[in-house]
Amino acid sequence: MGSSSRNKARETILAAAEKHFGTKVDDIAAPGGEGRASLLLTLADDREVFATLRPNFRRTHLEAFVLTELGQHCDDLPQCLGVVGEVMFQSNVGDRRLNVEIAKVGGAKRMALAEDAVGAIFRIHAAARQTKLHEMLPHLGSTELWMDNFVGAISFLNEMSGGISDRFDPAAVSELLSNRADQFVKWDCRSGNAAIDSDGRLRWFDFEYCGMRHGAEDLAWLIGDEAWPLRPDHMVDVIIDAYDPSCGHKIEDYLEYLSVYLTFHVVQRLKLITKEAKKRGWLSKTRIRRFDDAGVHPDFAAQICRVGAYFSAQSPLTECLSRNFEAAERGFTGVSATLKSA
Repeated sequence: MGSSSRNKARETILAAAEKHFGTKVDDIAAPGGEGRASLLLTLADDREVFATLRPNFRRTHLEAFVLTELGQHCDDLPQCLGVVGEVMFQSNVGDRRLNVEIAKVGGAKRMALAEDAVGAIFRIHAAARQTKLHEMLPHLGSTELWMDNFVGAISFLNEMSGGISDRFDPAAVSELLSNRADQFVKWDCRSGNAAIDSDGRLRWFDFEYCGMRHGAEDLAWLIGDEAWPLRPDHMVDVIIDAYDPSCGHKIEDYLEYLSVYLTFHVVQRLKLITKEAKKRGWLSKTRIRRFDDAGVHPDFAAQICRVGAYFSAQSPLTECLSRNFEAAERGFTGVSATLKSA
C-alpha cells in the first residue's frame, strides 16, 4: 500500500471512529507494521480499539458477523464493536503477541501458553457448533484444483531431498483430505494471530479467512508455524489433553487427519520461506516475530522440517516422505551453521 493510499485509509478510519464512538481519536498506531489492515486507536476517553479496513469490504463484514456470532458463546476472540461502512471496530485483546511471548519463556510456562492456545481453538470450534455459521460460510479447499495444488506441492522437496518415493500415493492422500466441511475453522492460526491481555488471558484474532473444513487445520496452522518453538510430540500431548470429542471425530482419526494435513501444510510454509529468502535474503528472528513475518530464517526452516518429518511418520499414507523432510532439515541446518560462522 502506497503512502497516499495509507493516508486515505487513515482518514476513512478516523472519520468512521469519531462518528461511531462520538469522541475524538487521540492517537493512531500500527503495531503490526505499516500497510496492515488493522490500526490501534486510542480514543479521547482512553479506550483502545482496533479499526480494520480491508481491501475486500465483504471480508470485513463477514469477520464482523462471525465475531458477533461466536462472541455469544465464548470469550476467546475480540468483541466486535460495530461496523461503519467498510471499517470494523473490535476490542484490543492484548499487547503481547503469542509468537513473541512464547519465545521468551521455556519449560512449564511455554507449555502453559501452548495449552492456552490449543484450548482456545477447541472452544472457538465448540462455540461455532452452537450457531448457524455452517449454513453460510464458504467451504475452504473444496475444489479439485486446490487439492491437486496442495498435495502436488510435495514435488517441491524433490531437488533438496533426493526425490519422492514411488510408494507415495497422492490420490489416497487427496481422498482423505477431501470433502471435509463439517466444522468451522478460523484459518491462519499462526501464533502471531493470538495475543495475551494484562490478566494473562489469551485470545485469537484475525478471522477474515474463516470458513468450513475438518477443524484440525487450525491446529495445523499453529504447529506448522515455523516460529512455533515446541517439539511436535509435545504438541500432540497438548492436543490429546485438550481434545473435545463433541467435534464429531474419534481422537485417533482426528490425529491421523491432522498428521496428513500438516505434512503438506509444512511444504507450503517451506515454499514461502525459500521464495522470500531468495527475494529478501535471510531475516532476523527478532524482526520476524515483531512483524509477524514469514519465518525467513534457516533455523525456522529447519524447525518446520522437523515438524514435517515427525507428522509425516504418523500415517502410512505419508511415512515415506519423512526422509525428504529430514534431508531438507540437514540442508537448512547447514545454511544456518554457515551464516553463524561467517
